[in-house]
Amino acid sequence: MALVLNEEQQMLKESARGFLQEHAPLAQLRRLRDERDAIGYSAESWAQMVELGWAGILVPEAYGGLDFGHVGMGQIMEENGRTLTASPLFATAILGVSALVLGGSDEQKKTLLPAIVEGSLTLALAVDEGPKHKPAQVTMTASKGGAESNNLKLNGAKQFVADGHVADKLIVSARTSMRSSAHSSTHSSAAPDDNDGISVFLVDRDAEGVTVERVMMADSRNSAMVTFDNVVVPQGAMLGQAGKGLALIEGLTDIGNAHLAAELLGISLEVFERTVQYMQERKQFGVLIGSYQGLQHRAAHLFSEIELTKSVVIKALQALDEKLLDKKTLDENSDAASLLCSMAKAKASEVAALATNESVQLHGGIGMTDEYDMGFYMKRARVAEHMLGDQRFHQRRFAALSGY
Repeated sequence: MALVLNEEQQMLKESARGFLQEHAPLAQLRRLRDERDAIGYSAESWAQMVELGWAGILVPEAYGGLDFGHVGMGQIMEENGRTLTASPLFATAILGVSALVLGGSDEQKKTLLPAIVEGSLTLALAVDEGPKHKPAQVTMTASKGGAESNNLKLNGAKQFVADGHVADKLIVSARTSMRSSAHSSTHSSAAPDDNDGISVFLVDRDAEGVTVERVMMADSRNSAMVTFDNVVVPQGAMLGQAGKGLALIEGLTDIGNAHLAAELLGISLEVFERTVQYMQERKQFGVLIGSYQGLQHRAAHLFSEIELTKSVVIKALQALDEKLLDKKTLDENSDAASLLCSMAKAKASEVAALATNESVQLHGGIGMTDEYDMGFYMKRARVAEHMLGDQRFHQRRFAALSGY
């Protein structure tokens, strides 16, 4: 498939750019940060995004969505990277919707997907328990609520839950299976890094026993630490098959990383264009700094790296769409899409770090100041890189999927 956008995807991209530049520019994020806004994003802007149909881009038409695909949504994420717009788009319209599409029951899809499309429901993914993304390292447990009860009780904690303090429902991983000890006939809890025995649940954020602590990240975005203390959930709250949740989580993180790569691409493009413009305006010793060959070489190198990133990002998004068209299940071998998503995240992370570093350096002293915007892009690039696995995580994953 050609690595280009079709006419409809290009129109969506241009529409998103116009809307975000007018209604949700970087100045909005600065204001939210300075005012320490309670929800961390503009509810008015999010309502406008919902009205534009963005919340339903990945939702099948049968549930009121547009079913426009990952390439289309990736263009919106790229434009969000340019403006650093804070919203529930990633947590809800990408990760939340994908969790329901991939693992939801018919009843869950009928009930929840239309609510997301209309903007009355937000979700957040809660799978990480430590400072690094390790989806199989799960110590949180889901045990039976009693001999005669079909309910389960969740106990444990999750960290770095994007938009977790405002989401209506949390998508939570926990261990449901037990295994026999090698030295005893008794049963003991599975090891915290076992791939089997993990299940995924939908949990109301305001359920009894759920405690949410908001954490402001370096990029002025929302994160949360969530503690679960004997939180009762029904069996019907499970997404996918019991004990097979890791496949669902990895499918979700593939999708999430492809779209984070698109956002990182948008960051790289914006800071590159701003830096080139500055080089064409700023004079040093009476000469435009853009005329210095050494700086031209640095700009040319960055341009080449960004062009490479464009290709791998769109290829990863296309692979996700092709996977959906092929109706592949989570149990089928889908290493090709996973490999491309990890490649895109690793490359986009590397280039975004290069772009933001170069932008600050080439702007000189002004690039270090809070009044200037470059620092916002650098901070967001660093946080986005570490979400769902940083550059090194995905380099190792790419090597493993390639047979090394």
